[in-house]
Amino acid sequence: MLAVHGMTSSRRSWERLAQHLAGRFRVVAYDQRGHGDSYDVTGPMALSRGVRDLENVVKALGEPIDVLLGHSWGGAVAIQAGLRIAVWRVAAIDPMIRQVDPAWYHEYLDELREDFAHEGKARDARTRAAYAQWAPVDVDAKVHAVRKMTIAPIEGLMTENPPESWDLRHAIANYDKPLWLAMAAPNEGINETASLEEIQANHAAPVEIETFPGGHNLHRTNFETLAKGFDEFLART
Repeated sequence: MLAVHGMTSSRRSWERLAQHLAGRFRVVAYDQRGHGDSYDVTGPMALSRGVRDLENVVKALGEPIDVLLGHSWGGAVAIQAGLRIAVWRVAAIDPMIRQVDPAWYHEYLDELREDFAHEGKARDARTRAAYAQWAPVDVDAKVHAVRKMTIAPIEGLMTENPPESWDLRHAIANYDKPLWLAMAAPNEGINETASLEEIQANHAAPVEIETFPGGHNLHRTNFETLAKGFDEFLART
């Protein structure tokens, strides 16, 4: 299983799920550019670049991939890459179906500027306080993700992805392999209601869509329910 994290996360965001899957899957994860230990990897932040990065990881692994799994930005990367590489099945947790409105980015960037004005232990402490309600393993993962981050990769995701280049509705309508979409409940996630309604009404036969309460970070805020749904998808396919 190859797992792809979302914005301001890192490969360590999958540790809890990897522990849950121990004995069934070897879970491989990597830090996307600008995040975690790849904080100093700069360059294009286009969605297409993220897909190519994933393809390079697969090539480096040199072994078959059974499942692609992604969250948010990483969910969009996984969905797109699933159409390009030899993989059996794909799962995405509240993937960004369409490029969100710039106003969302500006609000998010303002929050990050305030957080990233702090460095070292001060930033770590601020992160731990902000996510204290999460499981300790997930809090540690968040600290790792943003410890040395800048706002540059998030700005790049906003400015380098015009709406026409980030729209997964057609892909979901024509997907040719099992795809499990674990979507946040309406008004709890990153997607607008119209996009959720459209993919519910128009998706390919191999696509399954389930909705979960708990917000955008379902694998951290509603872990048991999300993991049960994921287990059932894996068993069915």
